[in-house]
Amino acid sequence: MQRVKILTVVLSRNRWKGPFGVHSAVTDWTRPRRVHTSCATFEFHEFDKRSGYDTGFEIADTRIERIRLGLKQLKKEIKLWKKEVKEVLICDPIFDYRPGEVDVYWRFYEESSLDHWIVTSDSDHAEGFSKCELKISNQGYGLFHGNLCSRVPKDGRIQNSGYCNMITKRVSKSFQRDSFLDWSPYTHLNLRLRGDGRSYLINIHVSGQFDIMWNDVFTFVLYTRGGPYWQTTRIPFSKFFFASKGRIQDKQAPLPLYRITNFGITVSDKADGPFQLELDYIGADFDPTHHEETAYEILFDSKCFNFLLSNISTITSFNPIISKQTSPTGVVLQ
Repeated sequence: MQRVKILTVVLSRNRWKGPFGVHSAVTDWTRPRRVHTSCATFEFHEFDKRSGYDTGFEIADTRIERIRLGLKQLKKEIKLWKKEVKEVLICDPIFDYRPGEVDVYWRFYEESSLDHWIVTSDSDHAEGFSKCELKISNQGYGLFHGNLCSRVPKDGRIQNSGYCNMITKRVSKSFQRDSFLDWSPYTHLNLRLRGDGRSYLINIHVSGQFDIMWNDVFTFVLYTRGGPYWQTTRIPFSKFFFASKGRIQDKQAPLPLYRITNFGITVSDKADGPFQLELDYIGADFDPTHHEETAYEILFDSKCFNFLLSNISTITSFNPIISKQTSPTGVVLQ
């Protein structure tokens, strides 16, 4: 009983100062509490897939406008759903991928073919002075052109500038359901284009479910020839290297062709001036003689390497296929 009295006196005397004034410890302990949640950290987790950039979607201000836009979008989703049901009922998959045949995924021939693409530059986000546009040329092909400027705005925030980009919209099903392009049967990317001699970047996005994988992209350089002649470019998917947020990753991996979300082309070669890239189609083809998964060395972790060194005798004893040839580091080679 004496201990209870002492505890009551101590609690009544101990007072702490909060942001809204002085509160007694007793009232703070006895007041009803809500469900406790852990504090949000802003160091690692990302809440926005676009990192704060404008999505470009039309946002209504009033409730009537929201209802009108919602009904308009509902009609489009129902049409897309009917198309999906029809494809399921027809059930006409591709069983044979013959060499030399190109399956075209994007062809530029009319204005409606440009609806699948989003064109952006650094000036759209107040990060530079580059301008670009995607349109149908006078010859009836897609023309990605503009002016590249690497001049950095003097705002004390931007350090690098000068890029123009064209990217497809996210692959999705009806009612805004995320989907993927499955290019696993193919081995090469196939493009027919006419360039200006610049070097462009081809970006194949494979965005994952978690925030750490939202910016995963596989990239390769597209070299173009200047002049009036068209060129057909075939790039093996094994040549694409793994990057994230513009940085090439140390640990490379094969391109997961079964979960492609976006396809894009970027110009950012620091050569200020006009550019133009004329496109006929973008597709993929199959080469039965190509068996390479990735052209880059996959680095092992240091722990894994030490484990192999410590257990190399056990591995060789259970695997008679491994020869007696050894490398300078002592690792048995096959």
